[in-house]
Amino acid sequence: MDKPYLRKLSTPTLENPVFVQGLPGFGNVGRIAAHLLIKFCDAKPFAELYSPSFPDYVSINAKGICHLPRYEFYYASMEKNNLVIMTGEIQPSFEDVVAHYQVCEEVIDFVETLGCHFIITMGGVPITEDKAQVYIAATSPELATEFMEKGAVIYSKGRIVGGTGLTLALAKERKMEGVSLLGTTTGFRADREAGFLVFKFLMKTLGKEIKEGLGENNAPEE
Repeated sequence: MDKPYLRKLSTPTLENPVFVQGLPGFGNVGRIAAHLLIKFCDAKPFAELYSPSFPDYVSINAKGICHLPRYEFYYASMEKNNLVIMTGEIQPSFEDVVAHYQVCEEVIDFVETLGCHFIITMGGVPITEDKAQVYIAATSPELATEFMEKGAVIYSKGRIVGGTGLTLALAKERKMEGVSLLGTTTGFRADREAGFLVFKFLMKTLGKEIKEGLGENNAPEE
């Protein structure tokens, strides 16, 4: 394997789906939110992305079976939206800038073929004080204002590290619209509360209110 490789498990039929991405990072917020979304929507896996730029170890499941590091794609049909959800246990090394661009471009290429025109990335933003809120970065001022009116705080004069920001910015270069939802977290430990907060805000924007406490204990810790 000398470049990213996409393996399709099935070919779902989706009309104008929204792409939602949640990867590990600060507080593991994006990945936790993605797993909550997958569980809540009963999303089904349909594709996997492998890359030689992923770490050189394998993951072992509960039955002792190994698999290469990968991004996993799921699909779900909701009352108001079809979703394509992507998550994974890893990202390329932050020192390998070319690999990040290559993998993110591969992701965008794939979701474009599925008809995705709107992208939502989820992640964490480190803060020094313990204040739970969701920040918003967007591809346009109009979108930023729209999500701010729904309860998010504009993320200004900052940086979004890794695939959470890069996927969104590269999508913008292709005239795709989207936002990044960032949950505040105070450290690098798995922050279930921040992940749930981002998940809850996302569901609100998709037209589905979530009750407090639903699914928090089902979030991954690592």
